[in-house]
Amino acid sequence: VQLQASGGGLVQAGASLRLSCVASRRIFSNNAMGWFRQAPGKEREFVAAINWKGVSTDYADSVKDRFIISRDNAKNTVYLQMSGLKPEDTAEYYCAGSMLSSTTRTRNTYRYWGQGTLVTVSS
Repeated sequence: VQLQASGGGLVQAGASLRLSCVASRRIFSNNAMGWFRQAPGKEREFVAAINWKGVSTDYADSVKDRFIISRDNAKNTVYLQMSGLKPEDTAEYYCAGSMLSSTTRTRNTYRYWGQGTLVTVSS
């Protein structure tokens, strides 16, 4: 397994969760990392991305000001701190490793995908 995501769970609206994703060094080094999510019956959508240095980030409008993406290059780990969770945030969350060093929202620029971690937000 090259990407291992964890941290999902069942929470109430307004709660916080932190997702983690450990990647192999080959995937993590020099590459941007991203989080996507897929709700039942919907397309997989971009959530957040961070460049390889960790100094540039990008967020979907739906999560801006509530979610924070970060990375620890020493641990080959990317995080997604989620706060103010809403029922509409319910989805399977996937971390992904990009082929690019800069942030990107485009799915086909991500070569590596982990298994999902399920986040369920009850109202």
